[in-house]
Amino acid sequence: MTTHEMNLLDAHTAIYTDYYQLTMAQGYYISGRAKTNSCFDYFFRENPFSGGYTLFAGLSDVLELVEGYHFGEEDIGFLREQGFREEFLEFLRTFRFQGTIHSVREGEVVFPVEPILRVEGSIIEAQVIETLLLNLINFESLIATKASRIRTAAGNRRVVDFGLRRAQGLGGIHASKAAIIGGVDATSNVYTAFHHALVVSGTQAHSWVQSFGDELSAFRKYAEIYPDKCALLVDTYNTLKSGLPNAIIVAKELEQKGHRLLAIRLDSGDLAYLSKHARVKLDEAGLQYVRIVVSNQLDEHVIRSLLVEQEAPIDIFGVGTRLITGQSSSALDGVYKLSMSDGEPRLKFSENYTKLTLPGVKNVFRFTNGDGLFYADAITLVEEESPEMILHPLFPEQRSSLQECTSEPLLHKVMEEGRIIHKQSTKESAAYARERLSHLAPEHKRFEYPHIYKVGVSQALMHLRTTLVEDFKTKFKV
Repeated sequence: MTTHEMNLLDAHTAIYTDYYQLTMAQGYYISGRAKTNSCFDYFFRENPFSGGYTLFAGLSDVLELVEGYHFGEEDIGFLREQGFREEFLEFLRTFRFQGTIHSVREGEVVFPVEPILRVEGSIIEAQVIETLLLNLINFESLIATKASRIRTAAGNRRVVDFGLRRAQGLGGIHASKAAIIGGVDATSNVYTAFHHALVVSGTQAHSWVQSFGDELSAFRKYAEIYPDKCALLVDTYNTLKSGLPNAIIVAKELEQKGHRLLAIRLDSGDLAYLSKHARVKLDEAGLQYVRIVVSNQLDEHVIRSLLVEQEAPIDIFGVGTRLITGQSSSALDGVYKLSMSDGEPRLKFSENYTKLTLPGVKNVFRFTNGDGLFYADAITLVEEESPEMILHPLFPEQRSSLQECTSEPLLHKVMEEGRIIHKQSTKESAAYARERLSHLAPEHKRFEYPHIYKVGVSQALMHLRTTLVEDFKTKFKV
């Protein structure tokens, strides 16, 4: 199947933004600063879910939309109604993003503070795409990270995204894609599966069973229509006294016709208790091959409890609400900050030292130890080579040597002059995420009190920031 690109916003990409992005853009234009060169960094300040890492997602969608970024006549007309000046609207009529974007790969394991995406271009080019970029990357990275935690809890058992009906509107489209990147095997979301050539999966609803005169007739008809893809929902009435016995009857009838029942699904009740009893009954009937699917308010903590603490014989997890909405973190706190303008490094000053930004055009190097595990990330100025030591971003007296490690640059050019350099499919991003997570030590993946991953800055970058801070204090007598 050919992957179809999803461009829901194609017709009005440029107005998928906050109003002040456009008022600032007009201000730059009117003041004669439209061509001022600039650099913006995307980074986040805290891992979601009180976790030890974040999985980067949303890049492919951002690049697609930025490449096609334009103001249509309807957009121009709407902005005219908002009072924008005619000379600026005329400028927007032919405006296209022609900047450069460097980024980590989609599916990369990333950490707070480090600039994992940088946009270089005119101040207007870099400014107007901010909201679009933040909206997609913050949300998709949140869901991909949640999915990866669910995958960790489920181990090698199959996980299916059932979340579309509980998603935040059309955000469910991007959420299902991000869930696949994070490690989910399939999705019930037909729209996303179509656009990204993904595996689509699902069983049946209680309404199917209820619509028939009796449960056995409902099961038999479903098996007749889908003899090789039959999974039966057994908890509509009574799981152990009705649903399971009827499913066993249908499974035996399928065997006589040369087919096999794939699975039963439990969607309510005590999932550990019911799955254990169902497994015994299925095995006694010679149906060891029939798998047990469970759903109903699952997340990484519930799945871990079912498998580890309760030893439930579950084969497949259908995860919905808590995956697709990113419970219990409502958002990833990603931000987009100016780090260079008109050739000069820029700094956002704050009395709260944790809110100080890192100035200049930067790169990120990842260091791997002798065991093949990620050890630390170093943020450097772009002209620097891989450093031998990093300083803590807030407490520079704390230093870590990197001499015994190997390094690799994380930021790669993904867009040049407004054109995508390489398109990475969702399946490729998912495979990359699996590979990179395999190099992350278990202490960073644990759910409770994960070990903090080392992220530091080079001496040159620390010196630049310190100098700008001191200059600011002197200038404004802070």
